[in-house]
Amino acid sequence: MYTKVLATDDLGSINQGVLSVLTALGIENIEQVMYCDDAYLRIKKAKIGHEPFQLLVTDLSFKSDHRDQVYDSGESLIKALKKECPELKVIVYSVEDRIQRVRSLMQQDKIDAYVCKGRRGLLELEQAIKTILEHNTYVSPQVAHALSPKVDLEINDYDIELMKQLSRGLSQEEISGIFKTMNISPSSLSSIEKRLNRLRIQFKAHNAIHLVAITKDLGLI
Repeated sequence: MYTKVLATDDLGSINQGVLSVLTALGIENIEQVMYCDDAYLRIKKAKIGHEPFQLLVTDLSFKSDHRDQVYDSGESLIKALKKECPELKVIVYSVEDRIQRVRSLMQQDKIDAYVCKGRRGLLELEQAIKTILEHNTYVSPQVAHALSPKVDLEINDYDIELMKQLSRGLSQEEISGIFKTMNISPSSLSSIEKRLNRLRIQFKAHNAIHLVAITKDLGLI
């Protein structure tokens, strides 16, 4: 079992729940922080002191306050640590259940487990810890199909350019005109409308603004 673990979440109640799981597993050296910057500094300091953390359990979303942060999200923290401390095991414990984001974190950022907060969240967190200890990955059942080879994001350069134009506040009609000028096909208004509708369904977006927000979160635009 792991002997030194860091948990980070900006809600004390969540941290207590995670602590209860870690304690029940017999882990004695557990530290908790509420800011990603603090998590980064503690992990780096521990590595320099030759007493490294073996596991990080982190949320993705952290509310901003008066304190300026270099790492303002769990995702930015993970990206930095995976480069500097590749041996560190990482479990994401989050309410986020968008398949595209889970897939990105597992495949691109190389996290070791993704656990969804919920009624069974703490039980799944315990299972995740045991699973990655055996050098396997773990994903909560409700988002497990994110890793299925049948799941195809079907995002191409056309989609990315379309969403970039949308993020600039342009209307579909304006985008159609720009695409015609840039010789991007298809450029008709009806084609653009159909493509955006498909993307909204694919990303479970409520509207165009929500679609832009989701794709920015994923780093697609």
